[in-house]
Amino acid sequence: MNIVAILKHIASKNADYGKSLEYLMFEHTESGSPIRNAEGDMIMREGFILDGINCSPYSYDKECEMLNAQYHKNQKFADIKSHHYIISFDPQDNADGKLTAELAHELGMLFARKHFPGHQILVCTHTDGHNESGNIHVHIIFNSVRKLDVEKEPYMEREIDCRAGYKHHLTKGYLEYLQAEVMKMCEQQGLHQIDLLSQAKSKITDKEYRVQRRGQKKLDELNEQIVAAKMKPRTTVFQTQKQYLRDAISEAASQAESLDEFQNLLKEKYGIEVKERRGRFSYLHPDRNKYITGRALGTDYEKDFLEQLIGDKRKEKEQPAKGNKIIADMHNQANTDPAAYAQPSAARNAAKEYDPSYDYHADPVAILFVRSHLRLVVDLQTNIKAQQSAAYARKVKLSNLKEMARTVVYIQEHGYDTVDDLQKHRQQISGKKDSVQEALAQTDERIKAINEQIHFTGQYYATRQIQKDFLKARFKKKYREEHRTELDQYQEAVSFFREQCGGKVPVMKELKAEKEKLLTLQSEQRKELSGFDQMERELQTAVSNVDTILHPDTIPTRQKTKIQAER
Repeated sequence: MNIVAILKHIASKNADYGKSLEYLMFEHTESGSPIRNAEGDMIMREGFILDGINCSPYSYDKECEMLNAQYHKNQKFADIKSHHYIISFDPQDNADGKLTAELAHELGMLFARKHFPGHQILVCTHTDGHNESGNIHVHIIFNSVRKLDVEKEPYMEREIDCRAGYKHHLTKGYLEYLQAEVMKMCEQQGLHQIDLLSQAKSKITDKEYRVQRRGQKKLDELNEQIVAAKMKPRTTVFQTQKQYLRDAISEAASQAESLDEFQNLLKEKYGIEVKERRGRFSYLHPDRNKYITGRALGTDYEKDFLEQLIGDKRKEKEQPAKGNKIIADMHNQANTDPAAYAQPSAARNAAKEYDPSYDYHADPVAILFVRSHLRLVVDLQTNIKAQQSAAYARKVKLSNLKEMARTVVYIQEHGYDTVDDLQKHRQQISGKKDSVQEALAQTDERIKAINEQIHFTGQYYATRQIQKDFLKARFKKKYREEHRTELDQYQEAVSFFREQCGGKVPVMKELKAEKEKLLTLQSEQRKELSGFDQMERELQTAVSNVDTILHPDTIPTRQKTKIQAER
């Protein structure tokens, strides 16, 4: 398993804060159990650096318990008592001499002070590696309740996130901010780093990695017995069920020419069932009863990627045989000498990047074979500077040739045969974009409604006991005066549920689960909308360029008005 600089978060409900200190100082197994010697004593780690922020590291547990008692927090079993962040650095940084334990610890201390201010924090740097990788990594463990008031930082979403007595509030946006900060820190120090904000092409979790290691160990032991019996092992590499799916999907995608053929290959050759739901693929391993989503395997195994991969491969096969009427129209419109196309120039046979040293004026057709980004062709009739300067006009003409080339390449790659095809596809993408926008608006409204239910559900359970005590109180008037705010909040929550939920109080766990699904859906819809928006802009640019190339004498009325105004 490759290790680069990553950030991992663990929320703990363990009320024994001393266990955190034990883990940092003594050897533990992968499952978290302490390793003991023959006498039953825990074994001290070979190398670590330990410091405390806003607490003494060796009395961390007692200080946390005292703070919790002071603010009456973390008294329930379900409360998150502490947060554990791990910054793991690439082993190569240590091998290259760019990172030492002391430097890693200093970076960890700075990171903890900056991003978790006011908390009681343990910062411990281990040099014994993670999963036997030999890398240096920093553990940052802190009490979920903040000890000190601090200044409000931009990443704090709520006003109470900077006040003492309130708990650490981790959101998806906050976690992405922390990941970006880790990337920034590694970049500043010149350490190895990947994009933590992008989804992995092949997603291997710690759990799968541990399963693979245990499976490989058992397989090696079994193979030793097989070899001892003078037989040949059938396999020497243990493969998890997820890895079996990844290998089979990659193999089937490399052979298939359509999604239907892809699914049939998986079924017939590997025994893998494919299920599609809401535009996403899930795969059923032959030895499982539950499907595994493509998202759990990595982005390279989701429907969108596979559909594009298979489609691109099919286009490559079809491209040489497919005529392109748009290109033919461009050639005819330009009144180009047919002999120029019959003799391939050096530029056409060379790499398809723009070469500033090549004489494109002598061979203007060569520019059509340059690959580049798609931009709008400049209309010389609307460009006042080009009309005033012949030299600038020549420069614009050459630039226009490049933009024509980009447009040609774009049209070829997407297989558009006619202008009507191009227009039709742009309209289709625009319609899909509108549909996604509408669906995203509905999801936003649903999330807003769920947030409101979560708010009143929490308010209901927080004040329910006070309402019960009020009903049992002997002096109700006095009790009401003392707890008026809580009793009003209880009645407000009850009224909300009566109006919105038919009098039924939702289950908090179900609400949060639904919210998590909606947030995932919202993220997917925003990503999809961004993709359609980009496609629509590209298609609109292509349509405009083709129209300008095929009809250079036609200027839209709006542009004519602009020219007259400038003159």
